[in-house]
Amino acid sequence: MAERPAQPTFDDLGATTRDVTASGVRLRVVERGNGPKLVLLHSLFVDHSTWNAVAEELASDYCVITPDLPGYGESEKPAPSRFAYDVNAFTSAIADLYAALSLGRAAVVGHGLGGAIALTLAARHPELVSELVVVDALAEGAEPWLYGRLAHLPIAGSLVFKQLLGRSSFRAFFRQLFLGDGSAASDQRLDKYYESFNTPAARGSVLATLRATVDTRPVAAQTSRIQTRTLVLWGHKDRLLPVSVGQRLAREIRGARFELLDAGHAPQEERPRELADAVRRFLREAR
Repeated sequence: MAERPAQPTFDDLGATTRDVTASGVRLRVVERGNGPKLVLLHSLFVDHSTWNAVAEELASDYCVITPDLPGYGESEKPAPSRFAYDVNAFTSAIADLYAALSLGRAAVVGHGLGGAIALTLAARHPELVSELVVVDALAEGAEPWLYGRLAHLPIAGSLVFKQLLGRSSFRAFFRQLFLGDGSAASDQRLDKYYESFNTPAARGSVLATLRATVDTRPVAAQTSRIQTRTLVLWGHKDRLLPVSVGQRLAREIRGARFELLDAGHAPQEERPRELADAVRRFLREAR
């Protein structure tokens, strides 16, 4: 596995930032703190920095590892002919990242798409996951939304995601669907996500991911296999994946705990301290 140094960004001040090759793709990886290993996996339209506030809260007790998934943030954005952008491909990349970083077993927290990856990792590689926390995970099909529907149209989807989805539309989409309180994220923060999204390669990665993850049945089919101690966290104002999805998921995983947070689809953006406290309590009980 090849590594090369990378310059930290302003948002990652005080963290260790490097690039690691996993599944043949260069991944940007940010680490904070010392202690037991804790891996945080992000969702669509964002990157590792969605976890920054949570990671800073947890870094006093854990070595917190926040990678950019293939196709996102500062990670390489391979063409779909090289990387499938489905949950299986992402899961294989994270399993390979474990090997590249010599993590052994580590706790995993995943949000949205990252939650689907975390669920699949725990089902397929229980030897890697010591504890599992999923946050508003993509365990069932999301509620229909305009850009999601357009993404699956061969011509219109490519046109929207590669050319027409602009800054103001991106802000409105994020506030309406990701947040329970639209004012919880500043324009500056949303613009950072937009700039990361606003390149041909990045837009292509998002489009490929949306198309490759529309069928969530393979994720749901594996949940009953999970033996790892699990916490399911959900924003009670989630407009994309209703609370009922999280409740069903918690019932399907043996012994899983379920907790609600006062947030929308992205609690790490709205309630980072509360989310970090819930994760910390859960992990401490296991030790």
